[in-house]
Amino acid sequence: MTRKRFFAATIALGFAMPAAAESVLRYAPSSDLATLDAMITTATTVGQHGSMVYDTLYSLDENREPRPQMVGQEEISPDGLTYRLTLRPNLRFHDGQPVTSEDVVASINRWMIRDTLGQLLKANLQSFSPDGPQTVVFQLHRPFPFLRLALGSIAGTQPLIMRRQDAQQDPFRPVTTAIGSGPFRFVQSRYMLGAGAVWERNQDYVPREEPVNGLAGGKRALIDRVEMRFIPDAATRGNALRRGEIDLIDQLPADMIPLLQRDRNVVVTRLAPLASVSYLRPNFLHPPFNDVRARRALALAVNQADFMAAGYGTQEWWRPGCFSFFGCDTPNGTEVGSEPYRQQNLERARQMLRESGYNGERIVLIGTTELPAQQALAEVAADALRRIGANVDLQLMDFAAVQARRLSKASPDAGGWNLTPSALSGTGMWTPLLNVTINTNCEQRNYLGWPCDENIERLRAAYAQEPDPARREAILEELARALWDFLPVILTGNYYSPFAWRREVTGVIRSSPLVFWNIEKR
Repeated sequence: MTRKRFFAATIALGFAMPAAAESVLRYAPSSDLATLDAMITTATTVGQHGSMVYDTLYSLDENREPRPQMVGQEEISPDGLTYRLTLRPNLRFHDGQPVTSEDVVASINRWMIRDTLGQLLKANLQSFSPDGPQTVVFQLHRPFPFLRLALGSIAGTQPLIMRRQDAQQDPFRPVTTAIGSGPFRFVQSRYMLGAGAVWERNQDYVPREEPVNGLAGGKRALIDRVEMRFIPDAATRGNALRRGEIDLIDQLPADMIPLLQRDRNVVVTRLAPLASVSYLRPNFLHPPFNDVRARRALALAVNQADFMAAGYGTQEWWRPGCFSFFGCDTPNGTEVGSEPYRQQNLERARQMLRESGYNGERIVLIGTTELPAQQALAEVAADALRRIGANVDLQLMDFAAVQARRLSKASPDAGGWNLTPSALSGTGMWTPLLNVTINTNCEQRNYLGWPCDENIERLRAAYAQEPDPARREAILEELARALWDFLPVILTGNYYSPFAWRREVTGVIRSSPLVFWNIEKR
C-alpha cells in the first residue's frame, strides 16, 4: 500500500484529526479484521477485537491463574461438582440491555461446541442452566478442576459473553454484529474490510476495582478511540510508525527491527510472557499427509534454525531446538518422544516419503504475503519438501484468503490444501487443556487440518480429570510420546513477536494477546 492509498483509505473510513481533548490510538495490525466473530477463529487481530468488545467470566493473571472478571460471586461445592456463579452488578451490553444468565448460558454453549477445552468441559457436564436473572449453575458428572481456567481461556476460541440472540445463531457461521459488554464499543459504520475499523471507549463500562494483573483486574479504557488502519505491506507499516502516522504495530518483519530499534522515538520490545510456537499444519483429510509416514518424513526434513532465521531474523527473537508441543519455556515443556526428530535427516526423510506411497503428486502449500515471517516459513518449508523429492505447489495470497482457504475440507485439486505454516502464542499452547493443535477429536470439530486419534483424546481427557499434579505429569509425558508418534503438527521453533510503538504511548500491558485497556497516549 502506497502512502497515497493509505491516506485515501483513512479518508474513506472517516478518520480525522481528533478534537483537542480526545485521545486516539492509531493501530496497524499484522493482518486484517476478516471477521467480527472471535469464537470461530484463532486469528490474532480478531482476538484483539474480541477482547475489546466483549468480556469473559474469568480472566488470567500474569501467572496464568484464572480470576473472576464478570463473575461477582462464586460458590463451589465441597465435592467440586457444583459451581454457582453470580454476575457482578452493572453489566450492560453496548445496546443498553443488561447482561443476564441466559446470555451467559447461550454464549458458553456456543463456545463449548468448537473450543478444545470447551469440549472437555462439555464432556464433564451433567447440566448447565440459569438460576435466576444473574446466576448460572454448572453441575458436573465428576470433578473438573479446570472449569475456571476454561471460562477465562485466551487460547483457541474465546469464551466471550454475547447477547443471547447472537449466541443462539449457528455456531459454525460467523456473527456479523459486534455488540458486547466490554470496555470498548465497536463502531459498525466505520468498519471496512481491507481498510480498517474503529472502537470507542464504552462510557458505561464499570471495571473491576482490582489493579491490572496480566489480563485480569480492572479493564480501564484510558483512551477515547482506537483506530485500526490496515496496511498490508509490513515495510509501509514500519515507516508509517517512524513518521508518526500510526502509534503501534505488531509482528515486525525481521528486516525492519534494527531500523526501528535505532529510532529514539520508537519502543521495540516483546509483550508475550511465553514464546510463541511455530509449526507446519498438515491436512489429515487428503494424501500424502493422512499417512503418518509422510508426516514423519516432513519432520525429518525440518531444520528449526533455517525456519527461525528466515522468519524472525537475529536469535534475539527466537530459539532453535525446541521439541515440545507445549513450548520450551513453560511448566509443561517436556521433549520426551522427540529423539528421532532432533536432527535433520534428508536421506531418511526422502526414503520415508517414498514408503508412504507418495509418487510425485502435487502438494499444495498455502501461505501469506501479508505476514513476512509466515511467507518466509512457507518458502523454507517448500524448499525442504523439494529437497526430499516432493512436487510442491507454493501458493501465496493475502491473509484473509489464507484464513478462508484453510477452513476448506475440499481436496487440493478442488480448492483445498495439503500444508500451511502457522503459529500460536505460548499462552495458548502451554497446557494440553488449551492447546488446539493437539485436539484430535474425530468428529472434525477441531482445529483446521482435522486430525483424528482416539489415544491422544483419551490422554487429554485423563489429564483434564486428574486432580493430582504428580499423576498429571506422568500423563503429560505419555501424551508427549503419543504426539511425537502421531505428529499433529511439525514443530519449526519458538519465537517472540516484536511489537513497536511511539514513545508517547504508555501503559501497554505485558501480555498475550495485545489488549488496549490501560494504555495512555501523551
